[in-house]
Amino acid sequence: MEKAALSALLFQGTMHNLSGLMEHFPYAGLFILLILGGIGFPFPEDTTLILCGFLISTHVVKPVSALLVIYSGLLIADLFLYFVGKKYGRMIVTHRRFHRIISPERLSRLEDKFNKKGILVVLLGRHLVGLRAQIFLVAGVMRMSALKFIMADAVSSIFTIAVMVGAGYLGGNSLQIIKKDISRVEHVAILLIIILIAIYLSLRYFKVRRDKTSL
Repeated sequence: MEKAALSALLFQGTMHNLSGLMEHFPYAGLFILLILGGIGFPFPEDTTLILCGFLISTHVVKPVSALLVIYSGLLIADLFLYFVGKKYGRMIVTHRRFHRIISPERLSRLEDKFNKKGILVVLLGRHLVGLRAQIFLVAGVMRMSALKFIMADAVSSIFTIAVMVGAGYLGGNSLQIIKKDISRVEHVAILLIIILIAIYLSLRYFKVRRDKTSL
């Protein structure tokens, strides 16, 4: 229980520090989130990319700079997993951190796919959220050429970034449009209320005058 409580406190502290980092240093924050997500921390890559798109749409970060940061962050995180797999080989399934990512059965199945399809597994596997990290580890275990791996990953990452960052960007723009629409509705509502009050007071005024005249 004490170990679990300590882990929870450490995670809360990490989240607090990252939120401050994202606020003051968004580029560094995006890069660190991608690296931490790549080595097993609970920061999903897709979520970070969507966040990047949102930050671009709200003008918190500049598009070119942000895209370069996340692209390099993706490749570094993926290369880390590749070299971990290459270093430990099939013993990766017993590693204290990475055995939770890949089981012996999954390793055997992915090895079979690599033998049949090779580089295509990396190209397509990057887009499979549940298998992404496992495939990068197995690429290292299978001693795939580092140059082939990075080339395949670099090409595949472009599509991942385009889809996820694009989704975040569109979502951010939609939010801004909604805010503007809400603002317009509020202005129209206020105007309508003023007009209704003016009509009510005018009718009340003429009614009082008519009553006085009839007397």
